[in-house]
Amino acid sequence: MAGPRKMLPAPKLIAAAALAGILAGAVAVYVTEPRAGNPTSSAGEAIVDVGDSKCAGKADRAKAVASAAKGDVAALLAADPPQSVKMLAFNGPDGGAMTVGDREGKTILLNLWATWCAPCRAEMPALDALQKEMGGDAFEVVAVNVDTGDDVKPKKFLAETNVGTLAYYRDNTLDLFNELKTRGLALGLPVTLLIDKEGCLLASMNGPANWAGEDAKAVLTALEGP
Repeated sequence: MAGPRKMLPAPKLIAAAALAGILAGAVAVYVTEPRAGNPTSSAGEAIVDVGDSKCAGKADRAKAVASAAKGDVAALLAADPPQSVKMLAFNGPDGGAMTVGDREGKTILLNLWATWCAPCRAEMPALDALQKEMGGDAFEVVAVNVDTGDDVKPKKFLAETNVGTLAYYRDNTLDLFNELKTRGLALGLPVTLLIDKEGCLLASMNGPANWAGEDAKAVLTALEGP
């Protein structure tokens, strides 16, 4: 009978996932699951307002955030142009519908994950640690599960990865992922958006990262701005 498997620390798991993606010829490291989806909201309206002039005027800030990205988060890209994502919709911890705009006044790290995504499993403890250390009135990690179906598998996943600080956000319609895909922001999972206090997307990244590390914290400091 085989002995117990040795678990690698989260940063090593993330590095292993990155290497596997590169060897597979991936441009960025992520896991995709091909599914059809409606890139608009259930009401048939576009979720993202790309014409928000206030956000479009933040190009220099977006470049500053991206220029701070090194090491673990070197794959982070500046939003070009920055755009309002206040209308991105999903379900909150209470199960009710909400949008990014409901967190206006906070900087947000919005992360999309699924139970079938191996790199998501690798980075989830880092996201949980980041929320535990930095989460509060000024900042929140909003990790949104995008599995279809009920809550059984996602909640089991969180228990297995010892996640205890992240709030439970959900979108089992895939509208959120498909909207980001339509906008050219999501190539697969995991995908992470960095959003300022006014709901403007300043940077995004496809693939896993050690979000609890010093490289990530330097980017978040730049995101908060002066």
